Amino acid sequence: MRLATLNTPAGPRPSVLVGDSYVDLLATDNQLPRSVRAILADPAAMAAAKAAAAKPNATKVPVATARLHAPVPDAQKVICVGLNYRDHALESKMPIPKEPVLFSKFPSALIGHSEAIIVPKVSTKVDYEAELVIVVGKRGRHISEGKAMDYVAGYSVGHDVSARDWQLEKDGKQWMAGKTFDTFAPIGPTLVTKDEVPDPHKLGIRLRLDGKTMQNSNTAQMIFSVGQIIAYLSIVFTLEPGDLIFTGTPPGIGHALTPPVYLRGGEVAEVEIDGLGILRNPVVAE
Repeated sequence: MRLATLNTPAGPRPSVLVGDSYVDLLATDNQLPRSVRAILADPAAMAAAKAAAAKPNATKVPVATARLHAPVPDAQKVICVGLNYRDHALESKMPIPKEPVLFSKFPSALIGHSEAIIVPKVSTKVDYEAELVIVVGKRGRHISEGKAMDYVAGYSVGHDVSARDWQLEKDGKQWMAGKTFDTFAPIGPTLVTKDEVPDPHKLGIRLRLDGKTMQNSNTAQMIFSVGQIIAYLSIVFTLEPGDLIFTGTPPGIGHALTPPVYLRGGEVAEVEIDGLGILRNPVVAE
């Protein structure tokens, strides 16, 4: 199942992608929870959503005209793992981490497919990072690596936008500030449930700027697996349904190129992950 959140005049509405349309779940079955996050938290609601999406008289919005939020626009936590591809750590001149390197974004950074990435006036070094995003499906703490996949709802395509001048050049290196400007966490178009992703560690991942490929790798290159990440995070805090986990980026970031390449207004950024779809966002200068 491919869950999404529609942007409608009535507000955000949970939906399911079926063929070339999104089924508006609330318009089809008004007894369903009012958000994707709430649906993820209830196995019965997940089953009801799947049944609603299959109804012959389901209310549908064509993909061509649909406006989307992030699949989980009201996530409680947006957690990020840095330096999780060996080649990316090397290009960043950083040692290979022995444990996951963590930072976070605020939910206010979330945007959906086709929404604009805003390059703020206060940064001249806004970079791109293609990432696989894990979506948590069940509440848990102190989760073993062996049981970690039981807590995964599915996956989405993510773009970790980063203001490198804030992240790396400010006093004390302002990682959070550089990572969490508004619009710096595009995700989408959909949340693909884990039953449709046989192995999240064998997915091609690419990023293009105006059609030019800047990153091209495979999630097989991740240092820490999905299970290892879930287990490690759950040592520190309770994971909740709808929490979003960015799993790191492969090599090819703009900051590491000679000369560097940064996002500019007027460009279009595309992140593609095999089996999950293409996340496309225009870039607009503030």
